[in-house]
Amino acid sequence: MRHIHVDDGFRLRFPGRSEDFDQGVEIGMLAVLMDLKTTEFRRWISKANQGQAEALARQMGYYIVRGEEADDWVDLVFRDAPARPQLKLVYSSG
Repeated sequence: MRHIHVDDGFRLRFPGRSEDFDQGVEIGMLAVLMDLKTTEFRRWISKANQGQAEALARQMGYYIVRGEEADDWVDLVFRDAPARPQLKLVYSSG
């Protein structure tokens, strides 16, 4: 049994349920957020579920930016458009 990250500071556990059940809940939450056409959202998911999350994102027209990792978790940012390049103003001394 593991925790499922729902939002910052809010996690769920399902005692007595299998890892497959937990992974299904995790992917189901992502699918709902994508179906709601949420412009951008971030979720910690299990590394074991990352491939399925990426496949779902592609099907739903989302792009993923991978963030931090911790133990068996990865922080993913889901966007409905590619990330824009980060421009930086550089001053020349010459």
